[in-house]
Amino acid sequence: MADIHDVGAARCSLIRLGNTMENLLGNFLGTPVWMWASFLLGVFVLLALDLGILNKKSEQMSVAKSLKLSAFYIALGLGFGIFVWQQLGSESAFLYVTGFVVEKSLAIDNVFVIAMIFAAFNIPTQYQHRVLFWGILGVILLRAIMIGFGAAIVENYSWVLYVFAAFLVFTGVKMLQAGDAGHNLEDNKLLSFVRERLKFSDKLDGAKFFTKVKSEDGKLKSVATPLFAALILVELADLIFAIDSIPAIFAITTDPFIVFTSNIFAILGLRALYFALAAMIERFKYLKVALAVLLIFIGSKIFIADWIGLTKFPPLVSLTITFTILASGVFYSLYRTRTKVAH
Repeated sequence: MADIHDVGAARCSLIRLGNTMENLLGNFLGTPVWMWASFLLGVFVLLALDLGILNKKSEQMSVAKSLKLSAFYIALGLGFGIFVWQQLGSESAFLYVTGFVVEKSLAIDNVFVIAMIFAAFNIPTQYQHRVLFWGILGVILLRAIMIGFGAAIVENYSWVLYVFAAFLVFTGVKMLQAGDAGHNLEDNKLLSFVRERLKFSDKLDGAKFFTKVKSEDGKLKSVATPLFAALILVELADLIFAIDSIPAIFAITTDPFIVFTSNIFAILGLRALYFALAAMIERFKYLKVALAVLLIFIGSKIFIADWIGLTKFPPLVSLTITFTILASGVFYSLYRTRTKVAH
């Protein structure tokens, strides 16, 4: 009897092991595990390349290099859409590209805030890339956590999508009311909080986040530098921006793989894009209005689909409208600010 029991237990163990291997080699959140693993490996390689090779030294990135790197990351992000098409079909590919374009566009608004954070702490250009790298690494981890929670909530409470949609419409309307007004950090509560609560030195110590200073009793103590204060504020700023971007991508698709990959690819090129946009922020003065219209569209299309009796808004139509809105904002901004370049 003992032998029969042992054989039965061993068989159950083998079955459990087989099921585990099947899950590992099968799907995770509806997408093959090898696709998740390939994507994460690619992200790791890109981050290692970025910090270990392309920006090993603290030096100012030229606008030309910034544009080349930005083009590379954008091409990589769009190229991943072809991979999605091959593996998951055309509809998933359209949803991915729409999500990527929307998240990239919302990230541009984030760039303007980051530029003002660096200005507030007087961070030299040659040290900004280090803050951006670690900031973006933190953003990736933060977005992964938020997307995971968001996916779980949407899976169990589908009505939350309507809350997201209404929130996006509300946010877009508020942005339209603000018009093309820029961000202002002078009276920002987060900036005041960081300056009051975080003890940091008045001077930079190269590219270090922490340095040693003498206390009143003559002993050396470790304090944060303004570089670290800027990093904290960049992370907090992205947390605020995520409140818009996470509902926006879930309003486009609830597929966790599409949501996560489009978000991360949009963020990966943010550091490179920053140095190009920071040099010509004034040329995109009216882009915020286009982003407001885009948020209103993304939020309202869920209600429009219900109103006309569709299970979902057509992905290709959504992608076309998204491109049209953003292209109009970019070209209008460049047109209205052309005289500044001429002078």
